[in-house]
Amino acid sequence: MVHKTPLLLLPGTLCDERLWKHQLASLDDIADMTVIDLTGATSIKELAHSVLEGAPDTFALAGLSLGGIVAMEVVRQAPERVSKVALLNSNPYAPRPEQLETWDHLEHLVEQGRFMEVLKEKLLPNLIHPNRQQDERLVSTIVSMAEKIGPEAYIRQLKAVATRSDARQNLEQLQCDTLLLTGRQDNVCPTAFHEEMEELIPNSTLKVIDQCGHLSSLERPEAVSENLRAWLLETPEGRSDF
Repeated sequence: MVHKTPLLLLPGTLCDERLWKHQLASLDDIADMTVIDLTGATSIKELAHSVLEGAPDTFALAGLSLGGIVAMEVVRQAPERVSKVALLNSNPYAPRPEQLETWDHLEHLVEQGRFMEVLKEKLLPNLIHPNRQQDERLVSTIVSMAEKIGPEAYIRQLKAVATRSDARQNLEQLQCDTLLLTGRQDNVCPTAFHEEMEELIPNSTLKVIDQCGHLSSLERPEAVSENLRAWLLETPEGRSDF
């Protein structure tokens, strides 16, 4: 019987389990996966605490965007419990003043009942590669996920991301095998963010996927799953279990 790694999957803002659809199907032979809800708190520390409360004693952890930010905080709070971590399309920095202003503006628009306008006009153009903006199946999945999460939970997520701290000092202490993955055309969390994280984290590997924006696991699901499989199978000695 093949031992399956417990793997927690943390979605990004306005995303649900469909963000990880391909990974849930293709990695099932080697991972016991659970997608975590990140809509229930208004701070990154609270979200990380809630992840740990429901998690196995030790586990692997993969997070995209907001999920990656929460993953960094999970590792900070309980490094001994995380066997491996994958940070996809993530940001290790504290918010800039202009970001906080933008999020306040978005929250105001949502409170005015303009949630779908925010999604389609403010967010969607930056979430996926320009070539995929007319991909009806991809766009409808993103819109459907956002509708399911809803405006109230989105406001909680905006409040939470505004509380994130600079994670770089903690990343220098990170000892577990770390996969850093992003899209070449990710304008939200650019390649440079991940290159700096690679320099900081001792046991890290950086993978950049071409023709891919911010929602890599949806845009290039096969490439993301392939990289997550290699990461999951990597042993401390640097050999895979094949």
